[in-house]
Amino acid sequence: MNINTLEIGMRIRAQREKLHMTRADFSEMIDVTPKFCSDIETGAKGMSINTLVKISKFLDVSTDYLLFGGGNGCKSDFTIFAESVPSDESDFYLRICREIAMLTKLKK
Repeated sequence: MNINTLEIGMRIRAQREKLHMTRADFSEMIDVTPKFCSDIETGAKGMSINTLVKISKFLDVSTDYLLFGGGNGCKSDFTIFAESVPSDESDFYLRICREIAMLTKLKK
């Protein structure tokens, strides 16, 4: 079985954009450079299992969905809410997510 990095990247990008996130913001949240994030989204490079899990958790979709597609990615209430936020309010919610991520890092 071959892994199609282009399709994986397209699913990651689509989910990121549904959450109104820039690539720079997203890459910061998953601890990769914007260039590496771009390489993942365009299928130019694969990623480690750790990075896949971070992406899955942050985008709130299953790793199965990212790897193989199908279904809605097992969206949680958070993802459904984030997709419904008007784009002019997305910066406010993104700041809250960053604060939560920072607090989580400090806790570890």
